[in-house]
Amino acid sequence: MNKKIVVALGGNAILSKDASAEAQQKALLDTASYLVKFIENGDQLIISHGNGPQVGNLLLQQASGSTKNNPEMPLDTCVAMTQGSIGYWMQNALIQLLKEKNIDKSVATVITQVEVSSNDKAFTNPTKPIGPFMTKEDADKAKKENPNFTFIEDSGRGYRRVVASPKPINVIESQAINALVSAGVVPIAVGGGGVPVVKQNNKLIGKDAVIDKDFASEKLAELVHADQLIILTAVKNVYINFNQPNQKKLEKVTVSELEKYISEGQFAAGSMLPKVKATIDFVKASGKSAVITSLDGIDDFINNDEGTIITND
Repeated sequence: MNKKIVVALGGNAILSKDASAEAQQKALLDTASYLVKFIENGDQLIISHGNGPQVGNLLLQQASGSTKNNPEMPLDTCVAMTQGSIGYWMQNALIQLLKEKNIDKSVATVITQVEVSSNDKAFTNPTKPIGPFMTKEDADKAKKENPNFTFIEDSGRGYRRVVASPKPINVIESQAINALVSAGVVPIAVGGGGVPVVKQNNKLIGKDAVIDKDFASEKLAELVHADQLIILTAVKNVYINFNQPNQKKLEKVTVSELEKYISEGQFAAGSMLPKVKATIDFVKASGKSAVITSLDGIDDFINNDEGTIITND
C-alpha cells in the first residue's frame, strides 16, 4: 500500500565541515538519491529538514557585514533565507534524479510559517544549538562582541550559540502543502522547523527563535494526515544504554516502552530525545506508526521494515 510520508532530515546531514555551497549541494544530491526511493516505491513524499548549522553561519555572516545602511537581518528572516537556499538545492537535486529515472514529478519548496505561543517558556530559556562549534575562547570572544548571545558546551564537541526553541502549535501553510501533494507535487516544507510566528490580531509576527525541526515535522504530519512520520538521523536504530557494553538496539517499540525509557534518562536531550518525543506525539495523535532510522537505512526500511518502528500500545 502506498503511503503519504513526511520525512525529516537534519541540517547536519547537509553541512559537515565544508560550509561551501558546492559541498552542501553535493551532500544534498547524495541525500536525494536515498529519498527518491520512496517516490520509486509509489509513496507520496513530503520532505522537511533542519538548518541549525546553516542559520548559525548565516547569522555570523550577517553580523560581520552589518552596517547602518545595510543592517543584519533578524533570526526569523534568516530562517526563511535558509529555507529558500536549502530548498533550492534539494529540489534541484531531486528534479535531476527524477529526470534520470524518467519519473514525471514536480518538486516545490514552500517557505513555511509555523505558529508558536508568545507565552512559551522557551523564550526565557534558550536551548536550541545553532551555528558552528567553537572553542571556549572563540565563544567568549563572540559573547563579548554580541552580549545578547548565549553559548553552551554541546555534547563534548565544543561551544555553540543557543536560541529559544518554542513548541509548534500550527503550520500556517499546511493546507497549501497538502494541495501540492494531492496534485502529485513533492513539497519541501517546514525547513529549519519553519519560520516561528505568533498571531497578533490579524497579523503573523516573526519571533527570534528556531523551532526544532522534528517537532515541526510531527505537527505537519498530523495536519496533512500523513500515514507515517520518518525521522532520519545518524544511526539506523535507536538504542538504550547507548555506547555501553549492554547497549540494546530498539526495533519494534511501543509508545509506553519509549516513555519508560525517557523516564530512565535513556536519550540525550540535544540529539535523540526530541526525535523520540516527536514520534511519540505523532503516534498518539494519529494512531499510525513512526520510524527513526538513517539515510543509508532507507533501503532496509522500505524492503524489510528495518529501523526503529514506533507504534501504539
